[in-house]
Amino acid sequence: MIIYGLLLLLIASFTFHIVIIILYIKSRDRIFFYWFIAAVVMNLGISLALAVIALTKPLIIKQVKLSVFLWLLSGFIAVLLLIIKLMIFRNIYRRMKDPNWYHLNYFGKKVYERGIIRQEEFLGIFVTFPFFLITGSFFISRLIHLVMFGGI
Repeated sequence: MIIYGLLLLLIASFTFHIVIIILYIKSRDRIFFYWFIAAVVMNLGISLALAVIALTKPLIIKQVKLSVFLWLLSGFIAVLLLIIKLMIFRNIYRRMKDPNWYHLNYFGKKVYERGIIRQEEFLGIFVTFPFFLITGSFFISRLIHLVMFGGI
């Protein structure tokens, strides 16, 4: 079970690493550079721990069920994509409530200004949508199979 935990921790660390890289590129803040170095050290440490376990106890690696790991990975990816989508929708909703982004027409209805939805947000929603559906449906189907039949 420790292998699954380390593998998921490594994936979470890689995700954190990618987020830190994006934040550093956007802001060029020195604190993100330090977080980047910390993420590198964390990735190397987890990878080293996995390598040590693989070399000292190869039977543990042989007993790892790849289907369980793929199930957990698909759930992690689905939750991550859902969080990205919710953050994008939150930003759009905030702009919808801001009076700078709309005006009232002759009949008193809101008319939103052009650019209220940015191109990268639009692409972020529609590019990640198929991946969210695939990984989410795989995770849910395996979860239902686990609950009903007791095995993955």
